[in-house]
Amino acid sequence: MRWEVDDFARTAGLRVDTVRYYQSIGLLHAPVREGRRAFYDRSHLERLERIRALADRGFSLKAILAVLEDGDLEASDRLLLGAVELEAEDSCFSAAELAARTGVPEEVLTLVERAGLVESAEFEERKGRYSPADLRAARAAVKLLRHGFPLTKLLRLALKHDRAMRKTIDEAIDLFDDHVRKKGDDGEVDPEAVARAFQELLPAVTAVVAHHFQRTLVNRALSRLKRSGERRAYRSALEAAGRAGRKQRS
Repeated sequence: MRWEVDDFARTAGLRVDTVRYYQSIGLLHAPVREGRRAFYDRSHLERLERIRALADRGFSLKAILAVLEDGDLEASDRLLLGAVELEAEDSCFSAAELAARTGVPEEVLTLVERAGLVESAEFEERKGRYSPADLRAARAAVKLLRHGFPLTKLLRLALKHDRAMRKTIDEAIDLFDDHVRKKGDDGEVDPEAVARAFQELLPAVTAVVAHHFQRTLVNRALSRLKRSGERRAYRSALEAAGRAGRKQRS
């Protein structure tokens, strides 16, 4: 069966512009031309199915293109991408579902996305989808708002943290590339060792960063309370911090 571009896009569930964009970056091969007419066939649909399957597993369009083109990725890259995808949670909530589960209006979710605090999906069908981790984060944000944090100031603070975090993350990736993902004495990279290292280091780094942030936050908050002379509030906060610490260790 063959389709011209409008019918093909409708059959594939994409916009015509998206079909043409995939062609322009090499994700989708060119249609067969007969004079001024161009036809897409079953092979194009099968290619889109592979693209969707990889996108659903967390690959970006750039990574999908590299995976689909034989020889474009070294073995270490393929295994590292596989390790990354194992750590990604499948997106399964729409904006409406997330809003209903958390009580956060969809307009607020849109505002957060526009502020750049949520990584936008590169694959069209994944846009506006949220993972269980997003749901947990949204519920935590709701708690902050219920305690009186103003949304606009909270977003500004989040943006400041986001900019610093991205710079730190880029430098951490550079460290990984320079000191973990390196060639051995034989001049080769051990792809399995790199993948294993990523899987071991990701939760370790996450735990270290989270612990440092929480410990610093608690210590600085307690220090400010102590300086203020609010002894009762200081003692209450100190007890609460102790309970939280014991709960984490148990």
